[in-house]
Parts: sequence; structure tokens; C-alpha cells
Amino acid sequence: MSHRMIAICAALCVIGTTAPPALAAPAAAPASWDGLTKVPSKRMDAVYLLPGADFRTYTKVMMDPTEVAFRKNWVRDYNRDAMTLDRRISDSEAQAILDKARTGFEEIFRKAYANAGYQVVDAPGPDVLRLRTGVANLYASAPDLMTAGRSRTFSEDAGSATVIIEARDSQSGALLGRAVDGRLAGDTGPYLRNSVTNRSDFERLFEQWAKISINGLAELKAMSPIPGGS
Repeated sequence: MSHRMIAICAALCVIGTTAPPALAAPAAAPASWDGLTKVPSKRMDAVYLLPGADFRTYTKVMMDPTEVAFRKNWVRDYNRDAMTLDRRISDSEAQAILDKARTGFEEIFRKAYANAGYQVVDAPGPDVLRLRTGVANLYASAPDLMTAGRSRTFSEDAGSATVIIEARDSQSGALLGRAVDGRLAGDTGPYLRNSVTNRSDFERLFEQWAKISINGLAELKAMSPIPGGS
């Protein structure tokens, strides 16, 4: 699905009622999606599974490169509200933010799965689950900018993002499940924000998602084959 995955998931994600209005989804998540059926979830905003799918055989994971996208018009809106020209985000600075988010997310997920006992491999196999991940709707409260003078930014949170996790059989490519979840990063109240605190807060958020993903896979193994299949 590549970039289409980011666009569709961002549009359909279900954000909690405590999220700021700017993050609210345009509509409720549908009951089915690409042949998957929506199932109740206490940990993620929306989870879809393939009825009859069996996750018990997967002992290894193969991870595709993570796709990352800003919240729509975030750079434009940030630059519009900038007090001075040197506070605006350049194209290179925007790309650097995306690159840091992507590499940080990938490193955290690979390490978390390895620590949980899964071998992280680079080739398909009968016991390999392929994970495709995306980080959409990303925004940072205090992006790291090369300004001429000192500046300070205080914010209620470090920013927010929406994660998309898609599970497929690595050999057949069959879509087995998809999960979407949107959250704030560093929701600790008014606090001095900068690139260092932002990275720390987003890393904690990514670690939280990795833990939820691993625990969710364990639950899928326990309940396999997924109810509803013929």
C-alpha cells in the first residue's frame, strides 16, 4: 500500500475523546476494511483481523521500513504562526524531523521484538510475520530549528502521532490484521520543550506502542485461529 497506507489510515483512525480537536477523526472507523473485521480493543483505537487467521506459527518477524508523514498542513501552519522568519521550518529541517522519527521508531520496534524473544529477519519464511508500520499525523510542539538567538517553547505536550501496524504472512502476502492508534507524546502539562525533550517523549511513546504490539501478538496467538472463519 506504501503511501496509500498512510493516507487511508490517517483518515480512518479513531482518536480518543481526550485528544485535542485538531486530532479528531472525520468519521467513525468502518466495521470492515480490506477484508478484515473490526474487533474490540482496549489498547488501540481500532483493530481489524482476518477471520480464521492463525498466528501460532509465527516465531520470527520481518519489518518493512517505517513510513512517516506530518499532520496535514502542519509545516505550513507552523510557519504561518512563526513570530519571526528564523523561526520557520525549512524543507531540510522538516525532512530531518521525519528521518529522526523514522529511524527512532524502527530501532525501538526491532529492539523490543528481539527482547521479547522474536528473531528479527530480513527474508520471508513459513514462520515469519511481516510487519508494516507507519507514523502518520505527526507534529512536534517545539521542532529543533537553527535560530540566530535563544528561544524557549512551553507546551502542554511534546506533540502527537498516529501509528499504523499491519501484519501479513511473509510468504503469501496475505493481510492478517491492522491496528491504528493516535496518542499525545509527553502529556505532562506546561513544560519547556526542545528537540532533546521531544525525542525522549516520542521514544517513550514508540516504546509504549511496541509493547502493546508485542502483547497483542501474544494474545492473537492464544486466541488463534481468529474467530469468524469458515
